[in-house]
Formats: sequence, structure tokens, C-alpha cells
Amino acid sequence: MLQNYFKIALRNLRKQGFYSFINIFGLSVGVAVCMVIALFVINESSYDKHFKDGDRIYRISNKTVFGGRSSHNLYTPAALVRALPEEIPEVEAAVHFREQGPYLVKRPNDSENLLERRVIWASKDFFKVFDLEMVSGTQEGILDEPGTVAISESMAKKYFPNQEAVGESLILDNELEFRITGVYKDLPEESHFHFEFLLSAEGLQEAQGEVWFSNNFQTYFKAYEGASPEAIEEKFFPMLKKYMESQLSFFFGEGTTFDDLIAQGSSLEYILQPLHDIHLKSDLEGEFEANFSEQYVYIFVAIGLFILLIACINFMNLSTAKSASRAKEVGIRKVMGSFRINLIRQFLMESILLSSIAFLIAIPLATLMLPFFNDLAERSLEMPVESAGFYAALFLGAIVTGLIAGSYPAFFLSAFKPVSILKGKIRMGMKSGNIRSTLVVFQFAISVILIIATITVNNQLNFIQNREIGFEKDQLITVFNTYALNDRLVGFKDRILADNSIEQATISGYLPVAGSYRSDSPWLVEGRDLADMESTVSIQNWRVDENYIPTLGMDLVSGRNFSLDFPSDSSAVILNETAVKKFNFEGDPIGQKVYSQILGDGNEEIYQIRTVVGVVKDFNFQSMKESVSPVMLLYYQVPGGPVSFKFRAENTQNVIQLIEESWKEMAPGQPLTYEFMDEQFSKMYHAETRLGKVFGVFAGFAIFIACLGLFALTAFTAEQRTKEIGIRKVLGATSSGIVVLLSKEFSKLVLIAFVLASPLAWWSMTKWLEDYEYKVNLGPSIFLLAGLFVAFIAFVTISLQAFKAASSNPVKSLKSE
Repeated sequence: MLQNYFKIALRNLRKQGFYSFINIFGLSVGVAVCMVIALFVINESSYDKHFKDGDRIYRISNKTVFGGRSSHNLYTPAALVRALPEEIPEVEAAVHFREQGPYLVKRPNDSENLLERRVIWASKDFFKVFDLEMVSGTQEGILDEPGTVAISESMAKKYFPNQEAVGESLILDNELEFRITGVYKDLPEESHFHFEFLLSAEGLQEAQGEVWFSNNFQTYFKAYEGASPEAIEEKFFPMLKKYMESQLSFFFGEGTTFDDLIAQGSSLEYILQPLHDIHLKSDLEGEFEANFSEQYVYIFVAIGLFILLIACINFMNLSTAKSASRAKEVGIRKVMGSFRINLIRQFLMESILLSSIAFLIAIPLATLMLPFFNDLAERSLEMPVESAGFYAALFLGAIVTGLIAGSYPAFFLSAFKPVSILKGKIRMGMKSGNIRSTLVVFQFAISVILIIATITVNNQLNFIQNREIGFEKDQLITVFNTYALNDRLVGFKDRILADNSIEQATISGYLPVAGSYRSDSPWLVEGRDLADMESTVSIQNWRVDENYIPTLGMDLVSGRNFSLDFPSDSSAVILNETAVKKFNFEGDPIGQKVYSQILGDGNEEIYQIRTVVGVVKDFNFQSMKESVSPVMLLYYQVPGGPVSFKFRAENTQNVIQLIEESWKEMAPGQPLTYEFMDEQFSKMYHAETRLGKVFGVFAGFAIFIACLGLFALTAFTAEQRTKEIGIRKVLGATSSGIVVLLSKEFSKLVLIAFVLASPLAWWSMTKWLEDYEYKVNLGPSIFLLAGLFVAFIAFVTISLQAFKAASSNPVKSLKSE
């Protein structure tokens, strides 16, 4: 019986070649897209799963409200790593990291350095928390001694090809020597961090600090088997209170307690992040690498399922539309004694056969799509063609898709009554296809939503790129790792500045773009009491020179810029407008004094007073998902750090050549790294840029598959109305009139789809834009543009077949009747 079903199925596929091709091609494209998305989602969900005991590893995040500013970041005090195993019995081992790179690296006898970015300082228990596979050396005591380093296998091959790396040395920044004590396997791509050099933090002074208000490290720990993360979190606050309360009096006056801080609106909370949740559920300040978003994974899954559903809808629509040609077959088979269950099996067999062919074609299609998708998503996905599980999933997918796509046609066709069929009382065509119309509406509603999402995301990106941000990011180039110049930094700047192409230059490590170093500390207006925590402002303090504001094109709203003509500027500051509001000065802020009191790493008191000499207009130095924070610019004649040059637009290549030649002469053997500031600025919105491209590509696939079905459906409708079209033409109807006639019904469905999709698209994009402090308005033009685009594409698709039918010779159509 199955063999008979198979033969009939093949015969029908050949007989209806045009519609079979449309079905198979549309379904194969949908399956290929869904396959690529499935590979991506599986990959994103596999991050950090390679770590042994990963379900027991946690990271600590720091959620703080203080000084009128709230923050949620990954920075914790150095002392925490030592306190955790002592104060919390559930903690088996703890480790903390600190990034201070990039570093210049070379072997002791080499003259030239290489620049390495993936360098961290790690405490000695790193391998007790993260059990990495060793290539040489052992984990035991690998980072116990100062001046030791563990390196990855790829770095061992890079610096010590064809020789054993353990026992050899590396020189960092031309002065720090580290002995290699172990080589570990490279971390896989599916990891939320990738470190090539693990420097022993036992030799880092900051790592030995006991100041609990100095947050410079990221802390991870492994819990004992069966330990409750909730129970561990409950013990954080008593631990913090124990160690911090003794230091509170220094910052906030004698007798100040944690309860006093809380009473005045401040709070401190440590929150656990399971290791396996970090990649998809964390986007905090201090991430080692850019993570993905769980929300976006759900969006990808929904898009993949929608595209597959659109392809299945095409099959349902064409199968029910073609029921007229199968109606007599059904009627005769029923008269001859065929049971309905046999007919259902026959139609499902045809559907599964079609689905199986589509899945087989989808494999090479998905293989062709993957390189483009990898470029788009910045991944290196591969088709798992050697995996038996892959083919098992494909087989199961083909069966399930065939059953879903063929279920309605099978039950619809098998339900025909033979008497009605043979009497010709079965009504076909567009007007009797309510289910078919509903499915077409659903298809185009999905397409409209994806197009509106694409337009909105791109509009938001354009808004961000073109919005007034308070500084000029264009025609600015920044040279990094200038410590390689040693005492020649100022000379390098002056040499470049002497060229006519260069307008301004500034030295500063604090740039208003992603990746620049940040430093927060509490400040007060002079005369206000430390115990008055409502007057304390937690503020960014950046060290800059007198050229910083003019080079970046910032606007002073009052006061003046730093100047070499004022020696007293060594104790001066410039505030942004938000900082002025937070300090709540009495009267004009110019000339008023602010002060800060902190503990140094050696518990020494650091007390400084600064005079406000200017106020700069607010500028965006963080993502526009956040409002502008208070910033204080502190004057240093040579603050150290990267040097930025403002140049004339027409001389870009000349400037790059000048920088390269000067660097080679003044820093021989040292790697040069530079970047344009507008590119650095764009990195803050890299995820949104990718999302916009992905939406656009998948919206294109959805429209293509939907229009493919609409094309075939229009062809079938025109075929069914051949006689009517011939009569209308004989009676004087024009081709354009017939095109309008055939297009009208489908155009109505597209319009209904637009009306139904718009509210859902508005709601979803409004929710997405809520993450942004500064955002584009969702005006009617976005929806109108999306509607017109979909209507145009649908009309062109319909018109191609409609015009063909309207242009046919009426004599031939009537003669054939």
C-alpha cells in the first residue's frame, strides 16, 4: 500500500510540475533559513558549556546606588576573593581577574614587540575554578608565584615554535619579565572570555589591596556540590557589612554605619550570575567581550518558525486551491470503495514526499547561506554534515513539516462528498477559500512586521549616528599604546601637529567612546559634611590636557578652558552640565571648590581639593541606552594615554602615512595601533547594526516566500477563470481592466494584513525602543513606507500572472472550452 501511495505521489508531482516546483523551492528556502537559524541558536545556547562543573561556577555583579547615581557593573574589591572562602562555607574556590592590557610582548632576545590584547592578571586559584585542559605543565601551583604566566597553546606556538614553552620567559612592555609555568588548550569560540596570557596577580600590588570601596576586579567562584545560590547571596550583605563598616568612618565621618547609608537612599548589593547565563543574560559594564541577548535569540527563533510557517502556508494554499483537479479523483475513489483514512494517508504521503525533497535541497541551500550569515552574525558556524544526529533531526523535521503542511489539505480533500463532486457542486476559486485567504493575510502580516522592524532599527541607528552628541567624532584619529614611546610621547604629538593637515591634538586616556578607561569616585562641594551622603556625588573623573576640549569640539557653556597661562589649573576641574546639577551649587559654580577623600591601596589617605573653572555642555560618552552621567575633567599637563589628532577631511591618507612614518622612527620595533573615533563610536551600537541587517535579510526571505505562493495562487486563479477572461475580452474588456479584476481580491488581503500587523509591530518596536534613553519616534511614515513597499511587491507579483492571463488570445481559451 505504501508503495502505491508513493507511486501516485510521484505521478501527481510530475503532472503538476509548475506548482510542485513552487512548493518545493519555497519550502526548501524556508527550511534552509530555519536550519541556519537553528544552528545559530544552538551555538549561542552552548556558551561556556565546555567548562567542567560549569553549573557550579558563578560570577558576582555589583549593583550600587550612591551619590545620586545607580550602576550595575562587574567590578568588585580585590579583598573579596580572599574573604569569600573564609566567610561563606559553600564556596569551594574563588578567583578574580583584572584587565590592564593591551601589552607589548616579546621574547627576551627579540628586538620587536607584538601587541597582545587578551592579557589578564588572575589570582592563583584560577585553575581551581576553571579546569582548563593543559598541554604542558600542571595546574597545581601554576600561578602561585609572582612573575609567572600561563599561556594558551596558540601563543606557545606563536612565540616558541617547535620547542617547549614551559620554563621560557616573555617580556611585557619592555620591562616586565614573566616565566611560563604552563600551557593550556585554547578556549573554544563558545566562551564568554578568551585569555591568551594569564599573569599571576600575586605580583600585582592592587590585587593585595584591602580597601573594600576600591572596585577594580571581576570575581568568580565555584560552589560546592549541592550549594544553594540563594543561600550564598543571603550571606553577601553580612560579609560586606563586616568588612566595609570599619572603613565607612573614613569616608563618611566617625560613627557612620551601613544603616545610615541605607536610610539616606544608598544601597549595595552583590548578585550572582550563573556561568551558563552570562552570554545570553548579561550586558553590564565591564564585560570581557560583547555578549548576545536572550531576547534576540527568541526573536531569531520566532523569525525562523515564521518563515517556515510561511512556506508551509504556501503548500496548504496551493493544495486546497488545486482541489478542483483532484475532486473527481477523490469522488471516483470513494465510489470505488476507498475509505477516507486511505485518502488522508495518500495526501499526507504526497506532503511528506514534497517536504523530504525540500529538506534535501535545503542542505546545499543552507550551506550556501552560511558564509553570508557568518559575516552578518560574526560567527563561524558550519553544517554538521558528519553528525548522525543532524540527519536524524532532518528526517524528523521533514516528517513533522510534511504532516503540518499537508494536514489541512488532506482532511479538506478527503472530506468531499462523492455525490456533490460528481454533480459538479463543489465550488472552487478565491471567494470560497476563506481559510486560504486567512493564511495569505497571515503570511503578509509577518512580512509587514519584519519590514517595520527593519526600518525602525535602521532609523534608530541613523538617529544615533547623526544626533548632536556634544563632541565631534569625525576627522579624529587616535593612536593607542603610546607608552611604547616612553618620554617621546609629547615629541611625537608635536611632530604630527606640525603638519598642515593637523588642526588639533590632545593626550588623554579618557575618550567619550566605548572601550575607554573609566574611573569613578565620590566628590562633595567644599564645606559640606562627609556624613551628608545626599550631597555626595559619584562622578567620572578624567585626566585631560588643555587641548582636550578644542580637539574634540566640545562647547563650554560657562567659565573657561584649562590653560598653560594659569599655573593654578593643576588643581582645577571642568564639570559637565549634569555634574553641576548633581552638586547643587549655591550660586555660580565657577570658582567654587569640590573635594574628594579616598583610601589608597596601602590604606593611606588621599585628599584633594579642586576649583571649578568651567562648565562643558553635556556629551554622550556612553550608549544612548543610558542618560548622560556626571563627568569631571581634571587638568594634567601630560596625563599620559592615547593621543588624538583632529585632521582635515581631504588629507586622511596623508595623515595615516605621517603617523606611520613618525612612529617607525620614534618607536622602532613597537607595533602601531590607531583607530578613527567615528569607528570607535559605532562599536557601541554594533549589536543593533547587526540586528538591523538580520531583520532586513530575513524580511526579504519572508517576502520572497510569501510572494512565491502568491504568484502561484494568482496563476491558478487565472487558470480557473480562463473562460471568464476570454468572454470578458470578447465583450470589450481591456487588459488593464482584467489585471485590476484579478488583482483586486489579493490586494484586499494584503491591505488587511497591513492593518492587522501595524498595531503588533508598533507594540513590539515600542518595547524595543524602551531600552534607549534617546530614541527615534515611531511616526506614521514608518508604517506607511512598510505598507507601500509590501503592497508594491505584492502587486508586481500578482500583475505578472494577471497580465499574462489578460494578454492571452480569447479565441484559444474559448475554443479549448
